[in-house]
Amino acid sequence: MPIDVVEKICAMARKCPRRIVLPEGEESRTIKAAAKMTKDALVKSAILLGDEGRIKANALKEKVDLSGVELVDPVKDPRRKQFAERYFELRKHKGITQEDAEKLISDPLYFGTMMLDADMVDGFLSGATHATGDTIRPALQIIKPAPGGGSISSFFIMLVPNCAYGEEGVMFMADCAIVPDPSPLKLANIAVATAKTARALLGIEPRVAMLSFSTKGSAEHELVDRVREATRLAKEKDPALLIDGEMQADAALVPEIGKRKAPESKVAGQANVLIFPDLQSANIGYKLVERLAKATAIGPVLQGFKKPVNDLSRGCSAEDIVMMGAVTSLQADPSLR
Repeated sequence: MPIDVVEKICAMARKCPRRIVLPEGEESRTIKAAAKMTKDALVKSAILLGDEGRIKANALKEKVDLSGVELVDPVKDPRRKQFAERYFELRKHKGITQEDAEKLISDPLYFGTMMLDADMVDGFLSGATHATGDTIRPALQIIKPAPGGGSISSFFIMLVPNCAYGEEGVMFMADCAIVPDPSPLKLANIAVATAKTARALLGIEPRVAMLSFSTKGSAEHELVDRVREATRLAKEKDPALLIDGEMQADAALVPEIGKRKAPESKVAGQANVLIFPDLQSANIGYKLVERLAKATAIGPVLQGFKKPVNDLSRGCSAEDIVMMGAVTSLQADPSLR
């Protein structure tokens, strides 16, 4: 099934391709990815931002054909003035001056975000050379969270080969990139949002485990209490959602252990969506699975913005960027946000 997931995402993206802007347009992996996603019709158009001469020189060096790929230089583009005025209006209450706005708009991250804000593109994908904070800051300032969508968060789709756990080796893990120390309410929002995306994106019925170092009262601690409260709030938000916690990872994934530790649970031993209690455990967890189990990690996929904005791992490959381009294109469907 893990291979089928990749094929399914690509097939879905081809049915309704979108316009994706890539602010790190001078970077070699990004150039290769833009050419690949264009050639394979995963996007309607891939827009590389940066100095056109440097983009073309790097493409030549990497022997990449940029046919069909759009090149935009934020420094020379005539839309800079329009974008600067828009950004000034959005941020003047924060002390931003017109001069500040004009300088910022020359930054491809801000220029690309303004393209998304103006509906000139359908999705934004960056992060191959930028930290997560730098990547999403413009989106937080300009695009904003979706109304009623809770907080911005992220998840990874983990594709584990030769694995019976989760959905035949497919698991959603959250939040691995954005929220360091979520409150019970934020944790509940992360759980509900990730379950919704799992259903919409891959068509799986989510079975959500709220992870902890305790299973159903095996330990008492304030950290366990937070997970219990988050589980309660998530059930309130989506009464039909199959969710349970607090639960240890083995109880969530291994059927015989789940039956022993939580015999009444409909999630224990069958979870396919794993919600970690904080960013430390989530980030460590997905990277251990990726490296030790030789899993494919698709993400981090961001959720909660009004429009599709996605971050990349700085260790990503060109193939990772291509896959995230397809996911970003799919997220332009309102049902996936």
